[in-house]
Amino acid sequence: MEKLMAVYRSCKVIWTLLVTILGYASTLPVGDDSICTAEELAKYSIIFTGKWSQTAFPKQYPLYRPPAQWSSMLGVTHSSDYSMWKKNEYASNGVRDFAEKGEAWVLMKEIEEAGEKIQSVHGIFSAPAISSGTGQTSTELEVHSRHPLVSFVVRIVPSPDWFVGVDSLNLCEGDHWMEEVSVDLFPYDAGTDSGFTFSSPNFATIPQDTVTEITCSSPSHPANSFYYPKLKILPPIAQVTMVKLRKNHLGLPAPYFNLPAKSNEIIDSISETPLDCEVSQWSSWGLCRGLCRKTGTKIRTRFVLLQPANNGMPCPNLDEETGCEPENCV
Repeated sequence: MEKLMAVYRSCKVIWTLLVTILGYASTLPVGDDSICTAEELAKYSIIFTGKWSQTAFPKQYPLYRPPAQWSSMLGVTHSSDYSMWKKNEYASNGVRDFAEKGEAWVLMKEIEEAGEKIQSVHGIFSAPAISSGTGQTSTELEVHSRHPLVSFVVRIVPSPDWFVGVDSLNLCEGDHWMEEVSVDLFPYDAGTDSGFTFSSPNFATIPQDTVTEITCSSPSHPANSFYYPKLKILPPIAQVTMVKLRKNHLGLPAPYFNLPAKSNEIIDSISETPLDCEVSQWSSWGLCRGLCRKTGTKIRTRFVLLQPANNGMPCPNLDEETGCEPENCV
């Protein structure tokens, strides 16, 4: 009997210890960054490449006031406890201001407050704007084993509230940092402005919508500047590449390999996007012209809404003539 009691007490102690350990484990943060066992710090060069060319995106391509361009990049390295923006979730006030107007003050304040409250932010980084739709900008960022995620936003200019970026990209793979990663970028709608075109006037979305990806068929409206119903997917409008920097014998960072040279114009390897001609509806028929008691003619017209590009379907005839009987003859 005493032996059975000893075994019971021993099992009870083990069970209590197991429950305590499991309870503690359940309070640990959950996320990909919780399993990063790589060296504590790593430094990366981040290169943003704009691919917003008139060849790839011919519809309503902004040529002036202002021409197609990119805002400065604003990004952060962080843990899974922080989120700058997420698809299908509501944009913060800071992301709204940045996506609509390119103003970063509120977003910076949100990042700083998150870092102070829950220690979820390791660092903030930024890169200069690009004055054309195609070009490059770059900067450096630092990640930490407890903060291995990267998020950033770049505003599409001009646009109602459109941007590109990455959300919580993990640069850590178990016990090591990724040497290089490239991501194709596609346009997103912040859900705070209801404009369809690059140059739409400010028209607030009430109630606010969630962040959604803009595709060649969504929003499904012919006025949408990215509406290309004959395409299966949009070509990437930009690309970001992150390259891990190594330390040389002096302890100074050196590029892992030769980075692409900065340029205001990037050779676009994307195939041309065909754009068919779009025309208006026919006008009403004009007056019948001709001699009395003889067959006359009347004409109706239409006009070009959108010129074709990149071997798209050409415009049809813009006027049409038919026979008629002159009216009001004496």
